Amino acid sequence: MTDGLHMSRRIRRTPYTSKVEQAGVRGFSVVNHTLLPKAFQPSVEEDYWHLREHVQLWDVACQRQVQIQGPDAAKLVQWMTPRDINQALVGDCFYVPIIDADAGLINDPVMLKLAEDKFWLSIADSDVLLYAMGLALGRDMDVQICEPDVSPLAIQGPKAEALLAKLFGEQVRDIGFFKFGWIKFKGTHQLIARSGFSRQGGFEIYLEGGHLGADLWDFIWHAGQTFNITPGCPNLIERIEGGLFSYGNEMSRENNPLEIGLGKFCSLDGSIDYIGRQALEKIARDGVARKIRGIMFDGEACPTCSIPWPVMVGQQQVGQITSGIWSPRLKANVGQSLIERGFWEFGQEVVVVTADGQHRQGKIVKMPMS
Repeated sequence: MTDGLHMSRRIRRTPYTSKVEQAGVRGFSVVNHTLLPKAFQPSVEEDYWHLREHVQLWDVACQRQVQIQGPDAAKLVQWMTPRDINQALVGDCFYVPIIDADAGLINDPVMLKLAEDKFWLSIADSDVLLYAMGLALGRDMDVQICEPDVSPLAIQGPKAEALLAKLFGEQVRDIGFFKFGWIKFKGTHQLIARSGFSRQGGFEIYLEGGHLGADLWDFIWHAGQTFNITPGCPNLIERIEGGLFSYGNEMSRENNPLEIGLGKFCSLDGSIDYIGRQALEKIARDGVARKIRGIMFDGEACPTCSIPWPVMVGQQQVGQITSGIWSPRLKANVGQSLIERGFWEFGQEVVVVTADGQHRQGKIVKMPMS
């Protein structure tokens, strides 16, 4: 199923694509030039409730890995991010904003430290591979940079741990949040991390060896039947409610980490050096002009937010909804928006102008939303 996509070799299939097609995928998006399933259940609301109660299998192989290895690997990764990675141990997953010389966000990957001289950056939707290669060349660093044959498969939902413990052993339960360990599969050792793009708990298996993709999918799928497993994908309702941001939607190079609420991942005391440090420190001194916020607004279920919707206070536009949808749990529409200074306090009343022309009353709320 293409849902309007014209398939070609420029849009890469994954080791799991044939399986998600058999499972009844209703459409794809494209991330990192790679297919990302975007819908399975009859509705996004049914998918949402299932994710909160059971377990789902997600093809997230579009989270490509940028492998950086060699004597200068740690130096290069540190040069790319304002987060101090000196405390990272082998087995740690670090969320690391990557910025440019003006402190604009290039990407917001998860860094996995496999060895003192080997890292994976599990990237969002931008070409970090080329950025890393350019920086390494410009600084004459002794590193090897590549995209390895690694394809993440996510197992998400409250029953994920029980399912994977049944399949791979009780040691899976001992993996801490944003930590990784190893499992055995068909004579290979595979990396498994307690992580994923949901707030419902779960794991990601970083399958090394695409030829094993169909077998891994089937292995988990068949065992998951007793746990009420379904195929799934990142759920927009759950993502917005949970305060999870999508690169290319909520943030881009036009944004800096501080306005996206990533200040806790940024060293601003001069103790480490990184590209864009002076620019980011200046932003911190001057104060950000806008902050990311949740918005809850009324009316019937809002339409698809394919073009940002203005957020108004009186006659002044103070932001724009970049992701929005109806929440069946909160009985309201929910969205995310950068909001200008002076209007970002929680409880601030706003008006959201949706694509159908309706002016909907709303307010600024905290994330995660409850």
